[in-house]
Amino acid sequence: MPFERALLVAAGGGIGDTLLAGVVSRALRTRYAAVDAVVLRAHADLASHVPSIERTIVLGDPLPDRYGAAVVTWANVRTALLPWRARIPVRVGQARRLYSPLFTHRVVVRSELGDRTTHWTQILLDYARAIGCDVADAAPEFAVRDDERAAADALLRVHDVRGPYHVLHSTRGLSAQRARWPIAGFVALARRLVARDGVPVLLTGSREDEPIVHAIADGAGPGVTTLAGATPIGVFGALAEKARAVVAMDSGPMHVAAAVGAPTVGIFALQSDEPDRWAPKGPRVAVVRPTYPCPPGHRKETCPDFACVRELDETAILRALDGLLVATAER
Repeated sequence: MPFERALLVAAGGGIGDTLLAGVVSRALRTRYAAVDAVVLRAHADLASHVPSIERTIVLGDPLPDRYGAAVVTWANVRTALLPWRARIPVRVGQARRLYSPLFTHRVVVRSELGDRTTHWTQILLDYARAIGCDVADAAPEFAVRDDERAAADALLRVHDVRGPYHVLHSTRGLSAQRARWPIAGFVALARRLVARDGVPVLLTGSREDEPIVHAIADGAGPGVTTLAGATPIGVFGALAEKARAVVAMDSGPMHVAAAVGAPTVGIFALQSDEPDRWAPKGPRVAVVRPTYPCPPGHRKETCPDFACVRELDETAILRALDGLLVATAER
């Protein structure tokens, strides 16, 4: 083989997209000795936790090596040009686009053929399959480091959390519509978890989410603690590892929690969320499907009021959590 190394270009979407794309790097490792990944700068930390990725390259930085193949899972003109300009001989990417001639192997995405239920990891693996690479287990992987476990333990000590706890992740990347993100359902859910289970509830979120998460903590009262802005993705993974359970909106942290093996309940609120495609994948997961009658045109990027989140069904979430914990205890 003239080149022992392959390149994964997964530079787009949210951190969940980058984590799920890790299954492609694992598939490429069945044929290539090493895989590097080009990702967005904001996703470099996440990508560094994917065991099958040897080196993480920020989009725009020079490529450090020569490659026998490149797979572009998040294609646009810029990312399609990258392997072409690097003269990588085998280039896999999306078909039916103006830039598709830049690829030597073109993949039609199943959703463009009307498939709405195949999990996204299988759709991503179609790119690797185009050059004879595959894996039987499509569960994403996320490796937590010892220093991150130590940082998580320090956070727990600071907040006097000494026993079991739940993690509640109440936001998603596109609560960039933060001014309109309803919190009442999460306040009620956190209160019920504390009252019912008698363990602390730790609220997580990004630094940008702090106002939302602090408002939930203030409304929920004793037993609910905010860690928003204090948990880089690796520390979040360490907290999830030790949690009794993680309850999370459809988000990157939801996928990380599932990948580290935490009992994870994923909440899919909008009718357009497609839980079959984006469900958390891991050994202990459950999904709460959307029930609110969203108007057909509502999408997470443009939803005017997130009424489905305002009408969050805490009882359905608790039922899913209980079923998951019972199944976990029986193993």
